[in-house]
Amino acid sequence: MINRVGLTGAIKNLQSNSTPTKVKTKVTTFGRVKDIILDENHPRFSEFGEWNGLGTIIVDVFDKSNPGVEKIAKPYSPQSKSLPIVNEVVQLFLLPVPTNSNILIKEYYYLPSHDVLNSPHHNALPNPIGNNLPPSQQLDYQQVEGGLVRRVTDGSTEIDLNSPSNPSQNTFIEKSNIHPLLPFSGDILYEGRWGNSLRFGSTAKSNSEYKNNWSEAGENGDPIVILRNGQSSNVSQEGWIPITENINQDLSSIYLTSTQKLPIERNWDNKFKVFSPSSRPISLLNYSSPQILLNSDRIVLNAKTDGVLISGEQSFNVSVGEYTNINSKNLYVDSQNVRLGNQNATEPLLLGDTTIELFNQLLQTLNNLVSVLETDQIYPGGVAAPNTPLNLVASNTKQIINKIQSQLESTKSKVSKTI
Repeated sequence: MINRVGLTGAIKNLQSNSTPTKVKTKVTTFGRVKDIILDENHPRFSEFGEWNGLGTIIVDVFDKSNPGVEKIAKPYSPQSKSLPIVNEVVQLFLLPVPTNSNILIKEYYYLPSHDVLNSPHHNALPNPIGNNLPPSQQLDYQQVEGGLVRRVTDGSTEIDLNSPSNPSQNTFIEKSNIHPLLPFSGDILYEGRWGNSLRFGSTAKSNSEYKNNWSEAGENGDPIVILRNGQSSNVSQEGWIPITENINQDLSSIYLTSTQKLPIERNWDNKFKVFSPSSRPISLLNYSSPQILLNSDRIVLNAKTDGVLISGEQSFNVSVGEYTNINSKNLYVDSQNVRLGNQNATEPLLLGDTTIELFNQLLQTLNNLVSVLETDQIYPGGVAAPNTPLNLVASNTKQIINKIQSQLESTKSKVSKTI
C-alpha cells in the first residue's frame, strides 16, 4: 500500500477529517485551480474588479463534506506573483480586507502552487487522478513514497492547463522535457516554467554522480550567481531528472563569479594574440578571480539617452570573426603607442599637413628648374636655337608637376587626424 506523505497526505487527511455536519469557513484550505483571470476577455473580468482582479483564481476546494465548493482567491503578494495554471493545487488563506464601514470582510488569498510533482514547468493534477483519465495519462502519473510524480515518456500533453472559459489567454503549451535544476547545499533557486532560472549558489565540490561545472576552482561556499534563460536544446526528454546550468549550451546566461573557473568552449588564447606576451590577459578557462560573463548568440548594449562607458584597469579586447564596425560622428583615440595591422608594426604614420608642405616645396623647386630648362637654348654655329629635346621634356615635366600640386590637398583625409 502506498504511504502518502507531504501534500498528498495532507490533502487526504483534510478530506478524511471532514464531517458532514455544519460547514464552517476555514481560515486555510487547499484546492485545485479551475480557472484564472488574465485579461479583459474573461467572462468574469468585470465581476472581480476588472484590471484590479488580474490573477484572481476560481478554486475547487478539497472538502468531502461539501463537494464542488467554489472559492475565489487573489494573489497574496502585490510585488511578487507566481500565477498558477489550471489544475494546479494551491493553498488559500482567509485574510481581512479593509472597508469603508465597520464590518469586517474577509477574502481568500493564495500562495504559489504546491510542488506536487517536483517540476518547475507545471504541477497540474487532473481530477481525479487515476480514475477518469485516458490510459496514456494514467501511465504518466506514478505514486512513490513522496506522493505523486509525473513522468511523461510518450510525449503526450493531454492535461487541461488553460482557462476553460477564455480562449484568448490560453497560451500555455506543455513541454515534457523542462528539467528542474539540481540543488546544492545552501542554494536559493528561482525557477521559471520554461527553463529560465536564477541560482544564488556557491562552489560545491559534490561527490554525487551529478556535478556542476563551475566548482573546479575555489573553496566550498565561494558565492556565484547564475541567471539563465532557456535550457540546452540537447537535454534529455526525461524532464523529471534534474540538471545543472551549461554555459556552452544554455540559450542565454549571465554568470557573476567570485573564485570559479568557467569552462566556456572557445579558443581564447588565439583571440588574445594581438596582445604582446607581457600584456596578454589570463585565458577565461584559467581565470579564477571575480568576473561577470554574458553568453548568448547576440549581445546588445544600448544607452537610450547617454553613453556606454567601458573601463578596464589592464586591457580591453574586441575579437570578432569577420568585421569590426564603428559608426560615430566623432572618433577620438588617445594613446601613446598606436599600432595598426600588427602588434609588431614599426613603420610610423606620416603627418598629413607636414608631408603636403614638404611635397609642395620639393615640387616648387622642380617647377622652377624645369621652367628654366623649358626655355633652354643651344648655339650651333654661334646662332641661338631652341634645345628642342630638353625643352619638350621640361614642358611635359612641368605639366605633371602642376597636376600633382593641384591634387596634393585632396590626398589628405578629411575625417582622420593624428599628432
